[in-house]
Amino acid sequence: MKNQQSMKLSMLVLACTLGLSACSTTQMASNTTNTVANTGHSFAMPAYETLTLDNGLTIKLMVRPQVPLITFNAVVKAGAVNDTSAGLANMTANSLMLGAGGKTKAQIEQELDFIGAKIVTQGAMDGSYVSSNFMSKDLQTVLPIFNDVLRHPDFNDTEFAKLQQRNVVGLAQAKESPRQVIGRYYNQLVFGEHPYANAPSGNAKSIAQMTINQLRAFHKSYYQPSNTELSVVGDFNLNEMKALLTKTFADWQNTEAVLRPDLSQNLPQLTTSRVLLVDKPDAIETTFLIGGVGVRKDNADFVGLTVVNTILGGRFTSWLNDELRVNAGLTYGARSAFVSYADAGVFRISSFTKTQTTKAAMDLALKTYSRLWEQGIDQATLDSAKAYVKGQFPPQFETNGQLAGLMSDQYIYGVDDDYINAFQARVDGLTLEQTQALVAKYFPKEKLQYVLIGNADKIRALAKQYGEVTEVAITDSGFGG
Repeated sequence: MKNQQSMKLSMLVLACTLGLSACSTTQMASNTTNTVANTGHSFAMPAYETLTLDNGLTIKLMVRPQVPLITFNAVVKAGAVNDTSAGLANMTANSLMLGAGGKTKAQIEQELDFIGAKIVTQGAMDGSYVSSNFMSKDLQTVLPIFNDVLRHPDFNDTEFAKLQQRNVVGLAQAKESPRQVIGRYYNQLVFGEHPYANAPSGNAKSIAQMTINQLRAFHKSYYQPSNTELSVVGDFNLNEMKALLTKTFADWQNTEAVLRPDLSQNLPQLTTSRVLLVDKPDAIETTFLIGGVGVRKDNADFVGLTVVNTILGGRFTSWLNDELRVNAGLTYGARSAFVSYADAGVFRISSFTKTQTTKAAMDLALKTYSRLWEQGIDQATLDSAKAYVKGQFPPQFETNGQLAGLMSDQYIYGVDDDYINAFQARVDGLTLEQTQALVAKYFPKEKLQYVLIGNADKIRALAKQYGEVTEVAITDSGFGG
């Protein structure tokens, strides 16, 4: 069997060699493995090769022969920002596995389960993903299924009705855990009518009303080779894989011009502090977010912001966690983060506390946040954060899946290899003066935005102390829009 497979792959290599007009390749310059410099650990982007087919499909191939596993990760530039009905991108992605290429959902799952492989689909804010992990020896089995799921979904009516019902129920269940959904309310508050206010999950009303024809139309519009990148990471022969993928995807045709809205336009201008109060009458605690507009993913200062945020609320020993959890005992956890997208982002401080200590926790969070301006960062704290960030960075890119995801992020967010290769040098070079400039430029100081989820009868009066209040019920469909 192995000899037969090898012969087939050799023939494919020859076919690709004889028909080079079908594809073009570009070798990317990078190191082949992690490197260690005398001054410390320095992570570099492993070597990979880029293949671009005539139909516009971009394929990135990274060979990692240490373990006999392969990861496929296809990303389509279409997410919640492209929704014409709330949750459409995510529902389209989730429906890809409901039957494809003439095989039923059960048949696909049975074939994958038999060999211990899996295919996962998801729609996010800026992109939609189809990912697969499998043993190298099962490439010839998985690739045709992966191809059909990505390109030839059946959108089975019966299975879609079941998925629809599960998602409607799931959205209701999610609201029983405020920490799970508060970010969706926050995006709605900050972005308003802008597409970044869209929750990838959609809402119960929109999901219940969605039709198969909407999914088919979305798939036709966006799941096109010129709008897709496939990352392949793992144990494989480079030339054989290039030939096999060329043969598999060369006949994929673009059907129409892909419409890409300019999401950098009409971003919100926050002119006053506002509070979105989400009433959950049975709540015995208040979950809250505080913040404002953040930065896009490819921001040149993202590395420095990562270090400063680590000090404020990005690790267990951060200022926020120390003050609210360790010293005051008001919560089990307090954090801060920049959540970034392709063209915008948000900054937010997050925590939760007993209803009766809501004001104490929020005021302490704000007081701790003000230390960035009033007290600043000292050298010992900066050095500690820099060491932490450098130590946490390489483990993010150890597995095939992590590396495939990294290359997909590069495609979606326009981030190049320099983000990886220069990351630790940029961390090392960050000075106290630069941290002060970053705080002044990027951390929202005034006109803060607040989301509170809790028993409105008990926190309504204090909510008014922080800004203009809009109140919604957590049982309302959607997230405050």
